[in-house]
Amino acid sequence: MGPRMTPSIASVTIAYNAVSVLERQISALLGQTRPLEELIVVDNASTDGTVAWLSEHYPQVIVLRMLENTGTGGALAAGIEYALQRGHTWIWTFDGDSIPNEDALQTLLHAWEGLGTANSDIGILATVPFHPETGTQYPPLLWRDGFVKPSAEILRQPLWFADLVISSGCMVRRGVVERVGLPRADFFIDFVDFEYCLRIRSCGYKIAVVTNAKLAHEIGKAKKMWLHGSDRFWPDQVPLREYYMSRNLIYTAWWLYPSPAVKRFVVRHLARHAGGVLLYSSRKLACLARMAQGICDGSRGKLGIRFRPNELNSCRAGIVNASRAHEERV
Repeated sequence: MGPRMTPSIASVTIAYNAVSVLERQISALLGQTRPLEELIVVDNASTDGTVAWLSEHYPQVIVLRMLENTGTGGALAAGIEYALQRGHTWIWTFDGDSIPNEDALQTLLHAWEGLGTANSDIGILATVPFHPETGTQYPPLLWRDGFVKPSAEILRQPLWFADLVISSGCMVRRGVVERVGLPRADFFIDFVDFEYCLRIRSCGYKIAVVTNAKLAHEIGKAKKMWLHGSDRFWPDQVPLREYYMSRNLIYTAWWLYPSPAVKRFVVRHLARHAGGVLLYSSRKLACLARMAQGICDGSRGKLGIRFRPNELNSCRAGIVNASRAHEERV
């Protein structure tokens, strides 16, 4: 047996108007105890000077500049495709506001190497996201004809296998992308990562969660609430995001993985979420209206970009991301 090849790893960050948050992430990526071979930022047609700021402060970062904002799906697809063209064997993907611990990459690779020959069926290596202010974790999920939270016993294991993980902080392997394809640009934003996970799992690959690989990440504008009998964080989303979350989930259940059990779960899930919107959302009626539109479009198989991200201008940078690329970032 010949010498083992050292994997080549690139990070791909999706950014939109992210000047205020990118410095912390890029500093964290450059400071990894296991250095990255390349840092790539996909700029999703930012208007805040993100591209010029990157050129001035981090000239070593490759910037792929989108001509228009085409969503998380499009930006992820463009960034991953570019990383493959550059010959990398792993692609580590991020939202613009996520901060990995300095040893996160080394921890992920060490866990993968520790699996030995069993690592050949690993499609994704996932970090564990946590809320930076409270330390509360956002654990990856299992899929049992619907979302299932792993047990406390599973969450304590140093390495375990999930079905659904957010794209930020995850590494996907080159061979998996070549077989499974790229994330869906027609989902625009939201559920892009979960659909990709379901596709990867349906091809027989596993998603390994490495418990000690940490990622500071806030999902939406989280507010602590008493919900369904326990303390939970309610992500106060803008109406546009409620549309895409509802549409893409319905589309997945009605067209990609249809079964009576999945459809029942999705209907119950969206009904509970609508109840949360009524109780806790700062824009109740607008969010519910967008949810209804999303449910209607998803059930009819109508995808693509229906609403542009004007509504996200007041939100934190890094939520939105893009599709087909020219040569620069989101």
